[in-house]
Amino acid sequence: MTALQQQGRAAKAATYTLATAGTAKKNEALAAIADILTERQAEWLSANAEDVAAAKEAGMRPAMLDRLTLTTERVAGIVDGVRQVAALPDPIGKVDKMETRPNGLIIGRRRVPLGVIAIIFEARPNVTVDAAALCLKSGNVCILRGGKEAIRSNRCVAELMREALRSVGLPEDCISLVQDTSHETANELMHLDGYVDVLIPRGGAGLIRAVAKEASVPVIRTGEGVCHIYIDDEADLDMGASILFNAKCSRPSVCNAVECVLVHRDVAADFWKRALPLLDEKGVELRADPEALEILGTRAIPAEETDWDAEYDDYILAVRTVGGMDEAIGFINAHGTQHSEAIITKNYFKAQHFLDRVDAAAVYVNASTRFTDGGEFGLGAEIGISTQKMHARGPMGLEELTSCKYVIYGEGQVR
Repeated sequence: MTALQQQGRAAKAATYTLATAGTAKKNEALAAIADILTERQAEWLSANAEDVAAAKEAGMRPAMLDRLTLTTERVAGIVDGVRQVAALPDPIGKVDKMETRPNGLIIGRRRVPLGVIAIIFEARPNVTVDAAALCLKSGNVCILRGGKEAIRSNRCVAELMREALRSVGLPEDCISLVQDTSHETANELMHLDGYVDVLIPRGGAGLIRAVAKEASVPVIRTGEGVCHIYIDDEADLDMGASILFNAKCSRPSVCNAVECVLVHRDVAADFWKRALPLLDEKGVELRADPEALEILGTRAIPAEETDWDAEYDDYILAVRTVGGMDEAIGFINAHGTQHSEAIITKNYFKAQHFLDRVDAAAVYVNASTRFTDGGEFGLGAEIGISTQKMHARGPMGLEELTSCKYVIYGEGQVR
């Protein structure tokens, strides 16, 4: 039995304790995690500083370095997130419906944990805690596999969380970290049938597609974020420029950042007069189609065909000129990843048409795609943004990390 199989077996054994631990015990564990991360954050920050130094030495891009880096303020935010998860309603045991059948059987559907959730993610040490907290509250055991860039940070925080679990009498294997960051071990995790109930990849499009293609365990695809904003000919152009700046520049490395803007040709010149000064503040590189290049001149470079499907995660924006809303919708449905899409328009009927026709988990009218987030949607937190249609779609909160069990009460009925 390999080390990962042993880890999977230990995780599976822990599910039976955690599934019936009850809300009070799970909240106690979450409070213990929040406390230990606060009291011993210096250890976590020190380990993270080593990761950041190694990443700089390796030439990691600034946008990705930002995702890797922890600060005192970010740790405080992560801890606050854990306490918020503890305060959320526990979905486990909730009965969706209960009815009496003509034969007298009383049949109900009860929320239960998924079991063992494996999560493969990249260089974001905050995900280690966010994912563990959500899994714990929803009664799920988690096996976490982060990227090699954050391995020191992840080892430190995983051990702190396991210590917190032990302190409240829960199995430490409710949370475990895959210590080996090799591709071979990741591949083994994708095939850990019998131990892993569902696998959730969090990261760039390349990672997610590779996992979905390779894994034999069930996969929930999250986070592929080729998001668009369409600037309609009846848009408030100042609003559109402001929204585009926020959606591209507030945090370009996250999955709800916009990667492509579609601009109606009748307002393109006026729109770019408003948008360019904002984008210039961050030095955003524009990759434009020929029609847009005539307006943007040397401020842009010609777009390649691959730019229409690119998830840059950086200060780079694809620019395309369109003749109308239906052309924009067709382009979005052809090149988007069904994550988050937006229209900027003052026309109510166009807005409704866009909402109806665009195939995505979140579709916006006159707002930034950056709001696609569990906290912003009132879910408290999320383990990822599902871009598929089976089981869960959009921000995955606690309830999306559960399944159901039918419970049947009888009085001797036979069939």
